[in-house]
Amino acid sequence: MHIPVLRKQVLQYLDPKPNENIIDCTANGGGHAIAIFNRIESGGRLLAIEWDKKIAKDLKARITELSTSDFQISVVNDSYVNLKTIVEENNFKPVDGILFDLGMSSKHLEESGRGFTFQKNEPLDMRYNTDNRLTAGEIVNSWSEKEITEILRKYGEEKFAVRIARNIVKSRPLKTTFDLVGAIGGLRKKIHPATKTFQALRIVVNKELESLEKTLPQAEEILAPGGRLVVISFHSLEDRIVKNFFRDSKLKVLTKKPITGLPEEISGNPRARSAKLRAGTKQ
Repeated sequence: MHIPVLRKQVLQYLDPKPNENIIDCTANGGGHAIAIFNRIESGGRLLAIEWDKKIAKDLKARITELSTSDFQISVVNDSYVNLKTIVEENNFKPVDGILFDLGMSSKHLEESGRGFTFQKNEPLDMRYNTDNRLTAGEIVNSWSEKEITEILRKYGEEKFAVRIARNIVKSRPLKTTFDLVGAIGGLRKKIHPATKTFQALRIVVNKELESLEKTLPQAEEILAPGGRLVVISFHSLEDRIVKNFFRDSKLKVLTKKPITGLPEEISGNPRARSAKLRAGTKQ
């Protein structure tokens, strides 16, 4: 079961109140979304955005089971990169709070069958939304050794990028995650040798960093005065973008340093170990 990270801290900094309109840009299974809706009560509205079709469908079913009307919670199957358009199409104004939880869903790891984890032998897909054309398989089997080296360095911060890219090209064709793990080989002890390669491929396939850079300014623009923006990142590349955005924006920063999980949460939910929360409010 997917356990949302930093739930108490999200509610503290997002501070949803009765009758407010809140957007969860990465709704997933609704862990944060339902907690937020319980704070805004019947007079408020929640817009839940989820890019994965199946997860969005499951979330709609969960909301129905909770006997919550669609008017109060709207689930939109789209990418948050289209945030402004989504808000306009759903006439969702004023916007009092926006949440981004940039972590990967446990559903993607455990149920999707799309190759997000090196611990299962699955096709090399890694798409959050299967309408997208680019897959991890296309990258490792069709891109040049130079291109693969560059993405491993840039998006995986992989110091063995040259060696891994060379091994990948030599091992073609690669059809499954285990094929890729075998090509990567054993190059480190502290973390699994495939960790950074899988991260880099997933980021490129889903254009994660580009989407984040395009969306944060949209969030600032659509927030009403006094509106709060909360972002949870999980690796240094994301956090750097978020940190720089808050530094350069006109928002009042509420977190001088990123908020991290408490020891008791981390022990019960290992995903919280790398989570960093940053927040700001519109003047």
